[in-house]
Amino acid sequence: MLSWQTTPLRPVDVPVPSPAPGELLVRVLACGVCRTDLHVVDGDLPVHRPSVVPGHQVVGEVVVASGGFVVGERVGIAWLRHTCGSCRFCLRGAENLCPSSLYTGWDADGGYASYAVVPAAYALRLPTGYSSESLAPLLCAGIIGYRALKRAEVPDGGRLGIYGFGGSAHLAAQVAVARGYEVHVVTRSAAARDLALSLGAASASADVPPVPLDSAVLFAPVGTLVPPALEALDRGGTLVIAGIHLSDVPVLSYERHLFQERQVRSVTANTRADAAEFLSFCASHRLSVAVQPYALSEANLALSDLRVGRVTGAAVLVA
Repeated sequence: MLSWQTTPLRPVDVPVPSPAPGELLVRVLACGVCRTDLHVVDGDLPVHRPSVVPGHQVVGEVVVASGGFVVGERVGIAWLRHTCGSCRFCLRGAENLCPSSLYTGWDADGGYASYAVVPAAYALRLPTGYSSESLAPLLCAGIIGYRALKRAEVPDGGRLGIYGFGGSAHLAAQVAVARGYEVHVVTRSAAARDLALSLGAASASADVPPVPLDSAVLFAPVGTLVPPALEALDRGGTLVIAGIHLSDVPVLSYERHLFQERQVRSVTANTRADAAEFLSFCASHRLSVAVQPYALSEANLALSDLRVGRVTGAAVLVA
């Protein structure tokens, strides 16, 4: 089995993992490269498991089945892999806030490997009609973007701003367009601006949106974008920060940035209900998934390209 250790990633041969009762063993077909993987590898997030195998956007074929799945079935392994089910957050439907939550590629080995295991209760059934490479980014980038849109509470026919236009944003934009929102994208990348316009965005610029916004989602992990994003909101607007990590936010002016009932919200992981809703949407609305493929042996290159903005759409490791 080819897997990886961190900083920098290096290949190691380890035994194929043995699934515990209630777990699936899957042969990895594709694994998306997420900015969260960068935060794990670069040390932006605290170490949960030393030398963990990264990767939490895993599409695999079931080798050892459990929990109603069958051998040969294609399944997804996502970021969330365990919650307690009994705390006050789990009981009120907010399992993403469970203090005992565990995550693929952070607390347990992930999909930068030939095989992976996952609790059957957290494995995801996948929509048909997509390649494994196209499915992989849906499993975190897509789900988190979907949750961010829910948190943004865009009014019917409203104007939505999107800051940064990578793997997550280009999927969220398509959901927003399908729902009838007017989408305005802000990104430094000319290629990403072209992609945004091709996917139905009303505008794509390198600096500020051309109209006041009802809601906005910040996908870029750049805290200095928070003040201008708040200034671009109309009265009563909501800014959602979608990343697991953000650089420091500058001092805000109450009058310029928050008055007139503007608000800031964060996104923390997702629930399994979010995943099911989003993947159901993907089954009924065919999304265009922009994929930049890499071999597993090119994982360091994929992370480097993502780090410096050379990826348009989503980077995916292909078995």
